[in-house]
Amino acid sequence: MRFFRHLFAVLALLGATCAHAEVVEGKDYKILSNPQPTTGGKKVEVLEFFFYGCSHCYLLHPFMSEWERKKPKDVELKYVPVVFQESAEPMARAFYAVEAMGKLNKMHDELFKSLYVFNLEMNDEASITNFVAKYGVDRAKFGAAYNSFAMQSKITRSSQMVMSYAIRGTPSIIVDGKYSITGLMPEDTIRVLDEVIKIARKERSKR
Repeated sequence: MRFFRHLFAVLALLGATCAHAEVVEGKDYKILSNPQPTTGGKKVEVLEFFFYGCSHCYLLHPFMSEWERKKPKDVELKYVPVVFQESAEPMARAFYAVEAMGKLNKMHDELFKSLYVFNLEMNDEASITNFVAKYGVDRAKFGAAYNSFAMQSKITRSSQMVMSYAIRGTPSIIVDGKYSITGLMPEDTIRVLDEVIKIARKERSKR
C-alpha cells in the first residue's frame, strides 16, 4: 500500500511538472521574422486567425472562449476571420456584421454550430441571414452591415493581415505582433498562449 501511495505521489508530481513545463521556441511557438505593429496600445495583443469552416478552429473555440472570460486585464483578444478562398467570404462577412451590430458574443458560438452541430450550408447571404434571424438578429440591419462599404474594407484588411503575418493555416494565434502559435492541441494552445503572453509582457517592460 505504501508503494502505491508513493507511486501515485510521483505520478502526480510528474503531471504537475509537465503541466507547467516551460515553452520552447521553435516547438511550442515561433518568433516571426517580420513582426508587425500592434493596435492594442498598452495591452498585449492576441490575434486569433480562424475560419468557421475549420474543424480545428471549432475544437479550439470552447477553450478560447473560456480563456477569454478569464484572460488578464492587460491582454486584448481580437478575432480575425480568414478568407483563403472566395467561398469563405460569406461567413467572414457574417462575423464582421454581427460584430458591428454588437451581437458577436451571442452569435460567434452559433455560427460555429451552424456548420458543425446543425450541418447547414452557410455559403451565401440568404442562408446566413435566415440562420441569424432565428436568434433575434434583425434581418434588415444584418443585411445593411453585411453589404456595407465598411465591410469590404474589413475583408481587405483581413487579407492583408494574413499576408503580413504569413498565415498558412487556421487556427493561428499571434501574440503582440511577434509570436506565432499554431498546430497544437487545444489544451496545449492555451497553456502555450499563457506562457508566451508572459514573455511578451517581459519584453514590453524592457522598452
